[in-house]
Amino acid sequence: MASSPSPSAAFSANTANQITGEKPDRADGPTIAEKDALMKRESGVTDQSPMRLRMEAFIKQHQKQIVAELEKVDGKPFTIDTWQRPEGGGGITCVLQDGNVFEKAGVNTSVVYGRLPRAAIAKMRVNHKALDPDVDSIEFFAAGLSMVLHPSNPMAPTVHLNYRYFETADENGNTNAWWYGGGCDLTPCYLFDEDAIHFHNTIKAACDKHDKAYYPRFKKWCDEYFNNKHRGETRGIGGIFFDDLDETEKDQEQLFAFVQDCLSAFLPSYIPIINRRKNMTFTEKEKQWQQLRRGRYVEFNLVHDRGTAFGLNTPGSRVESILMSLPLTARWQYMHSPEKGSREQRLVDVLKNPREWV
Repeated sequence: MASSPSPSAAFSANTANQITGEKPDRADGPTIAEKDALMKRESGVTDQSPMRLRMEAFIKQHQKQIVAELEKVDGKPFTIDTWQRPEGGGGITCVLQDGNVFEKAGVNTSVVYGRLPRAAIAKMRVNHKALDPDVDSIEFFAAGLSMVLHPSNPMAPTVHLNYRYFETADENGNTNAWWYGGGCDLTPCYLFDEDAIHFHNTIKAACDKHDKAYYPRFKKWCDEYFNNKHRGETRGIGGIFFDDLDETEKDQEQLFAFVQDCLSAFLPSYIPIINRRKNMTFTEKEKQWQQLRRGRYVEFNLVHDRGTAFGLNTPGSRVESILMSLPLTARWQYMHSPEKGSREQRLVDVLKNPREWV
C-alpha cells in the first residue's frame, strides 16, 4: 500500500477543469446529488441508506459534539460558517480565534459531489481497480471531517484530526468504488510522557477493537507521512494515519465501524490533556519556543502536505477553509538551536527518532 495520501477528499467540481482543461459533460438524468437530496427529504438517513449519506450524517453529528465540548473547555463560542456548492453538497466551517484556551481552533465538515474525467479515473485506478477505465467520466462523492486545534498555552499540545470517505457511482447511481482515509496526531511543544502515552493508548484501544495490526501499522504510516523531511524530524509525536482502505482491506461496514470508533476516540484522547495543560504557568522564553515549533508546523502544511497543495492548486477552491489549519502566529529565527539537556532539546530528540509510546 502507498505511504502517501490520495487527495480524493479534496476534490471539487473544478478538478475536471484542472486535469483536462474543460468540464466534463453532465450525464442525462438526475445526478447522485439530486437523488440523495430527494432521498433525505423523503426518508431521512437510516442504517439502510447509502454509505455516503450515513458518513455525511456521522461526521456532522460528531462535528457538533466536538464543537460543544471544545466550547466547554474554552468558554467562548465558535463562529459557524455554512456554505453550499452549486454542483451538490457544501460544508460547515466552525472556527474559534483568540479564545481563552485556543488561539485558533477549526472543526470543518465538507460534502462534495461532482464528476471525475477519464484522466482522474486513470490515476485513481492505481489503487482502486474497481473503477471502470472505459468511461469518459463518472460521478463521485467525498465527505470528511477535519480539525486542527492550536492552544495558547505552550504546555498544551496542538492536535490534528481528519476522517474521510470517497466513492464513485455508475450512471444508475450505484456505488462503483469506495474507500476511507484519515487519522489523528498530536504535536506538543513541551513533551509530557503521560500525555503521549494517554493519547496513543486511547487510539490503540479504538484500533484494537477491529484489528490488532492496525495500530502499529497506522502509527508507522503516521510517523512517515507527517515528517518535515527538509528538517529531518517529524511534525509531532504521531498517532495514526491511513488512506485508501477499501474492499481489499475489509468490507464496507467493518471499515465504517472502524472509522466511527477512531473519530469517537478523539474527545477521550485529547480533552483530559488540554484540561491538564491549559492553565499551566509558562515563561516568555517558553512562548517563543512554541512560536518556533509552530513555524515547523506551517512548514509541513505548506511544503509537504498533499491535501493542502491539492486544494490550493484547484481552481475555485475555498482557500480560507484549506488554510484553517495554520496557527494565528508563528516564528522563524535564524539558526536557532535549543540548549543541550533542555526540555526543548528532548522534544527535538524525540522528533528526530520517533518513539513507541505503548
